[in-house]
Amino acid sequence: MTHGPQPELTRDDYVRLCEAVGLRGRGGAAFPVALKLQDLPARGVEAVVVNGSESEPVSRKDRLLLTRSPHLVLDGAVGLAHALRAPHVLIAVHDSAAAMSLREALMERDDRLAIEVRETPGRFVAGEARAVLSALEGGKAVPPGRRVLPTRKGYHRRPTFLSNVETFAQLAVLARLGSRGFSSTGLTSEPGTQLLTIDGAVQRPGVIETPTGVPLDTVLQYAGAEPGPVLLGGYHGRWLAQTEGVMLQRPEVSAGIILALGSSTCPLGEVTRVAEWLRGQSAGQCGPCVFGLASLVDDFARLTVGDPRGWHDAQRHLGLVPGRGACAHPDGTARFLTSALEVFADDVRRHLSGQGCGRPVLGVLGGTR
Repeated sequence: MTHGPQPELTRDDYVRLCEAVGLRGRGGAAFPVALKLQDLPARGVEAVVVNGSESEPVSRKDRLLLTRSPHLVLDGAVGLAHALRAPHVLIAVHDSAAAMSLREALMERDDRLAIEVRETPGRFVAGEARAVLSALEGGKAVPPGRRVLPTRKGYHRRPTFLSNVETFAQLAVLARLGSRGFSSTGLTSEPGTQLLTIDGAVQRPGVIETPTGVPLDTVLQYAGAEPGPVLLGGYHGRWLAQTEGVMLQRPEVSAGIILALGSSTCPLGEVTRVAEWLRGQSAGQCGPCVFGLASLVDDFARLTVGDPRGWHDAQRHLGLVPGRGACAHPDGTARFLTSALEVFADDVRRHLSGQGCGRPVLGVLGGTR
């Protein structure tokens, strides 16, 4: 095999290894992998699902793994499927290059298991776990209103282990190295490495691998980031005015995305631009998403041109949206916007004074066109 022989482990072996290193899922939720494994029934696991629907516009880490190291991802998924006695491995991707890379890798393997690569839509909410399962079953790639864990009712309503691409790559590394070898780098509480996408106002955008717990300033310096606020966690993340002392570890960096804003663009214009894109990504299933996000976009647009009613309405709507949606999209958008109002308070005051900040909207946060 490309990365060496993959050891044959049992479910209990995987649980012990994941507990020993505190392995968490490398998607947005950062859920402990051992707990997810323990929540599965002893028998009757239907499938192992690799969520490769990396629909965050500025994230590239999972696509990099699928195109450059598909065998590592497959090793993690297949090894776990054998341990769980799951008959199917399903890999959901929306990037054509990633799908081709996986299919070419499968032609070189003989895993004696039903492995399918399925192409799914690339919309933002289509990457949510339950939306992926719906798409794999032939339905719409939107999260259903019910919030049932895939470990209980997943693929075809049967128990399913589902996680994102990097999680399976990490499982393959953990299985080969064991907990001691895996723990030779990174934090004591959560050892190992992590993949981070860094973009925005930086000289060297891309995907880097770092030990867990590396200082954010180290990564920004490596990428040649301009001084200024940083968005941690992507479009559902939070803004940081100061980066000194911030360590990159889960759950703070769950999505593995770092966006440097710099100082040459209008912060409120950038935020409004992303909010407009997020509004357009709504699944259209609930009021907080359909009406709440549309109202917030309008609020921020009015605030940006100096209308004080925009600021007051934004405060009111941001208190009404969270916790009421059919999925996490309204909550994530509200978190992003609430954080922006806090970090960019000085810019808000400049805009409300009628003078504005004097900077154009350069589209530094990218991915929304």
